[in-house]
Amino acid sequence: MTTPPPRITTPFGAESTAAEVVAGLDLTGRRAIVTGGASGIGVETARALADAGAQVTLAVRDPAAGTRTSQDIAATTGNKDVFVERLDLADQDSVAAFVAAWDGPLHILVNNAGVMASPEAYTPQGWELQFATNHLGHFALATGLYPALAQAGDARVVAVSSSAHHRSPVVFEDIHYRDRPYEPWSAYGQSKTANILFAVEAAKRWAADGITVNALMPGGIQTNLQRYVSDEELARLRAQVGGDAQLKWKTTEQGAATSVLLAASPLVKDATGRYFEDCNEAVRGELSARHGVAEYALDPEAATRLWQVSEEMLADAAQRVSHREPPR
Repeated sequence: MTTPPPRITTPFGAESTAAEVVAGLDLTGRRAIVTGGASGIGVETARALADAGAQVTLAVRDPAAGTRTSQDIAATTGNKDVFVERLDLADQDSVAAFVAAWDGPLHILVNNAGVMASPEAYTPQGWELQFATNHLGHFALATGLYPALAQAGDARVVAVSSSAHHRSPVVFEDIHYRDRPYEPWSAYGQSKTANILFAVEAAKRWAADGITVNALMPGGIQTNLQRYVSDEELARLRAQVGGDAQLKWKTTEQGAATSVLLAASPLVKDATGRYFEDCNEAVRGELSARHGVAEYALDPEAATRLWQVSEEMLADAAQRVSHREPPR
């Protein structure tokens, strides 16, 4: 059994903000994409990167909201190189159009957007919505942008996961809930495990290109991500984990800190294939409500299998479109 590399720690912690993480850094000349950059921690991730001088593209479903956000970021940072492009991660045509429109190198890709604990829903391909959005959409985006990331020479990819990955591994036998009852939180957990496994496999595949890939838990932040979570459900979750002491909320500025650390800080420039929380690498196997990373989420065999399965799903969907066949 291979011994894991030493755990990475930094001077930052749970209360650090994105602005504190990038203080003193100069990202001039670096180009970044932040998915879901018009709301929640995506806004503060984009703002911190722009404040340090990066050119930032907000990849968003709602271009009007993106434009308002880009104007706000430009006004607060003085950086006018903040752009908006439409991207719907649940729509593979939208992902393909975004990739096709990108030109030149890409230094930072923050896969931040997501949907949480949504009611049962499926894409036209028959994919469960949370897996399709949180994993397959970002998988198609990152692999599509791989040439641009490789061109940069020292690119970083950041996958925003969650401690909800504790709720489920990737159930390869029935990813899309065709043979088992749908449960919103296990579906969300499966998709968040997939985010980590993506980082594990991409780190291995893309190492020779100088690309680092890491996943993270941003912390508990009250944003639009919780739009499907009722007050009653939140109370039930609190009771499950022992009350409010285990569910302390962060500000959006604090929630964006770990994403920005992995996207920009020289403190973690050599880190890859790892999972962070509160600006430090998480402890393997020691799980609590919002801390620790499950061993199955770092399993290299599962990571390779997920990559292959994801490629097959995307290829099958593309073939069916080209042959005008109905989805499965």
